Amino acid sequence: MKCFIALVKILNFHTFPLRIIIERDVNMNRKKNLSIREERFFLAARAIKESIIRNLPIDEGGSNCPILVEGINDVKCLRVLGFSGIIETVNKGWDRPRMIAYLYETYGSELAIDGLPRIILLMDWDRTGEILQKSFTNELNSMDVKIDQNLRNILANQLKFECKTVESIIGFSDSLLEVLSQI
Repeated sequence: MKCFIALVKILNFHTFPLRIIIERDVNMNRKKNLSIREERFFLAARAIKESIIRNLPIDEGGSNCPILVEGINDVKCLRVLGFSGIIETVNKGWDRPRMIAYLYETYGSELAIDGLPRIILLMDWDRTGEILQKSFTNELNSMDVKIDQNLRNILANQLKFECKTVESIIGFSDSLLEVLSQI
């Protein structure tokens, strides 16, 4: 491990970030020498798997964490990927303050059973999605409601070359489902 740390200091981290991170993580239980695209899909699938588990109802072993997405097509995409818990949409015809009040009244400011933030916020990683993500995060944080942005951050980083919206992930669902079955 000491040689590896020295190697990371010598290499330019921005040039080889995925290869170094993947080969370092021994607990991934997967084949080595995957292409960069396969590695990115693996990291995205792992984040999806963790969120699927958090989204499950408590009696099924999950944390009953709702996912907040932009629209109905995002919900359909997440259902295809295996999410079976609560998925809320921003586009219900409500203005933003009413939606914020609804989320606060329904889910409160308590953390989930697993000790992580209760609401998973998954807006698109395009310009509009970025504005919505920041707005909902700031407004909910001002009410002491913690937000889990991990899934969005990983998907935006790992799938940025393939898609910019949650609903467009459905085009890669076969690849992601194949990787999800191996995790």
